[in-house]
Amino acid sequence: MNPRSLTRRDLLRASGTAALAAAIPFQSPTQHNVANQIPAPAFAARPLQPPAEGSIPVAFLISDGAVVIDFAGPWEVFGNVMIGNRMDVFNCYTVAESSTPIKASGGMEIVPNFTLATAPPPKVVVIPAQGSPTKAMLEWVRNSAKTADLTMSVCTGAFLLAETGLLAGKSATTYHGALMGFQIAYPDIHVKRGARFVEDGNLASAGGLSSGIDLALRVVERYYGRTAATETAFSMEYQGRGWLNPDSNAEYAKLRAATDANRFCVVCDMEIDPASAPSSVYQGKTYRFCSAEHKRQFDNHAEMIVALLQKA
Repeated sequence: MNPRSLTRRDLLRASGTAALAAAIPFQSPTQHNVANQIPAPAFAARPLQPPAEGSIPVAFLISDGAVVIDFAGPWEVFGNVMIGNRMDVFNCYTVAESSTPIKASGGMEIVPNFTLATAPPPKVVVIPAQGSPTKAMLEWVRNSAKTADLTMSVCTGAFLLAETGLLAGKSATTYHGALMGFQIAYPDIHVKRGARFVEDGNLASAGGLSSGIDLALRVVERYYGRTAATETAFSMEYQGRGWLNPDSNAEYAKLRAATDANRFCVVCDMEIDPASAPSSVYQGKTYRFCSAEHKRQFDNHAEMIVALLQKA
């Protein structure tokens, strides 16, 4: 039996728990009581058209410092989609500037599947948080986005996507601790706080870390419908519901520093030690920071940051 041709049902039959699988029939989430409680979407879904045949190519752009959950989460989502008896619905591959192994977060080393020059044209591009992009990486994203159905960022991968210029005049989000820096760096982007993910045309951005899983499930829904996305989440034992509501990051809509600038960095909202934190005084009020770099950012953009704090 060819492992590559196995369906999920084949795996159940072939595993050592075949007797148990026979005793307990396969139950899709559409038959499951919990899944039946999932509410209808409160937002319009702009469908994406799957190909008449073959897989949907999904390129994960990576470089040193790529955050594992940002790309591994969506990778697992796309890899677990099952339509009928097919589990090759999405074809995931990594792309880097060269074939040299990259070092991801936690020291994980990854040998890219393709280079920028050899990668097949993707229909979905996933950009995780990672180190500073090169000009070649930015150009590859720009060119790929012209023919891709969707180009999506996860966490601070939004900075890379923004650097291409594609997000200019559009709405986007990023990791909650980077929202202030994102607004400072790209004032022409409509930054949304409290968003699990944001969609704008053929671009999309997810909040931090696990948000990428929800945006990937949303992409599955846009291609194959609510049932397919629900079944995918069920098979992964993923109980999050953020993919059903893009505004479900309300926990991060308000800056803690807006009400307590003494305990939280006003740039990244990180908790600080007031006794040792760098500080600046602006219009008679003291603001504290987690680092000298964030103090410099504040000193250079104090009027803008204070206005954003007052608005938050």
